[in-house]
Amino acid sequence: MPFYHKLGKIPHKRHTVFKKPDGSLYYEQLFGTIGFDGMSSNLYHEHRPTQVKEIKGSYDVTPKVAIENNLKSYRFKGFQVTPHPDYLKSRKPVLTNADCDIILASPQGSTEDYFYKNADADELIFIHKGTGKLRTHLGNLDFKYGDYLLIPRGTIYKLDFDDEDNRLFIVESRRPIYTPKRYRNWFGQLLEHSPFCERDLRQPYELETNDEKGDFLIKIKKQGRIFDMVYATHPFDVVGYDGYNYPYAFSIHDFEPITGRIHQPPPVHQTFETDAFVVCSFCPRKYDYHPESIPAPYSHSNIDSDEVLYYVDGDFMSRNDIEAGHISLHPAGIPHGPHPGAVERSIGQVETEELAVMVDTFKPLKVTEDAMEIADDTYHKSWLEEEDRK
Repeated sequence: MPFYHKLGKIPHKRHTVFKKPDGSLYYEQLFGTIGFDGMSSNLYHEHRPTQVKEIKGSYDVTPKVAIENNLKSYRFKGFQVTPHPDYLKSRKPVLTNADCDIILASPQGSTEDYFYKNADADELIFIHKGTGKLRTHLGNLDFKYGDYLLIPRGTIYKLDFDDEDNRLFIVESRRPIYTPKRYRNWFGQLLEHSPFCERDLRQPYELETNDEKGDFLIKIKKQGRIFDMVYATHPFDVVGYDGYNYPYAFSIHDFEPITGRIHQPPPVHQTFETDAFVVCSFCPRKYDYHPESIPAPYSHSNIDSDEVLYYVDGDFMSRNDIEAGHISLHPAGIPHGPHPGAVERSIGQVETEELAVMVDTFKPLKVTEDAMEIADDTYHKSWLEEEDRK
């Protein structure tokens, strides 16, 4: 839940005359959500933000489902996704349901000849590899390894990368993404027991105000299609705004893990939530300090949710043969837990250096054709003893 933010020039009161130096008007826009009931910001433009010159057409980007009803655990080797010079074409959906798409991307270059807007979904982009700048009509944010970028639906943006070697883990959410309710008071402020606080959230720090007319291509995602729309004025023409609806960044390295005498359940790692799924951050931390504790997680049944774990870095003590960029999918309805030998290896260990992002969805996930191209089809047998795997 972001807090109040103000950037650039704004008038004293909303919905009042705001004049340019030449006496003409700046144009106000309410950038809001949930039918005037959700978070919003008031923006002031050099030009009317409504001037469409041409709609060139659209094309389908709906994820192609390979497995509709899945009860099989999978491992996907994320770094096998082929890099692509175009940002949008680099995005490969691997898992999908009615509430979200889970996407891998390896863009080799910046978004140069178009702007992008997702009109359907908030986007949570985790930066696994790469540095650069997120440029938006609401201001810019620098990013680096370990950053979450939360981009509200409707935000017009570009991603500028410093290099060609970039890896992204993306969650597109058709439900609003917030910080966890149990870590906020009734005013929305993050509480003392929260594993992060407002000073850890990085807000946009600069506006690119372009007073420019011409032909500006915005690729807009709506209902599974990309629409190519040409606007008559530069999308980044905002001179100022204030409110609560804007992109922000949070580094996984600023998450403060909660530990205890015995093994803590996954909700202590929760970082973001919707009413359809949660996102957790597994970070380097001290292990449980009960003298007889077992640091490895106990086997558990996902009866109500599919569990997706994206492995970022470090030693994943509960899994065998896991590398950075791998994704494990443990579907609802069957138990899963540490691989053979993991429990025994964990006893007596005092800390872990693992780094991972988890997404637990409350509706089943469908496996896409893109996912099957990087799938380990034998992963579901990895809990068997060695002599039983034949």
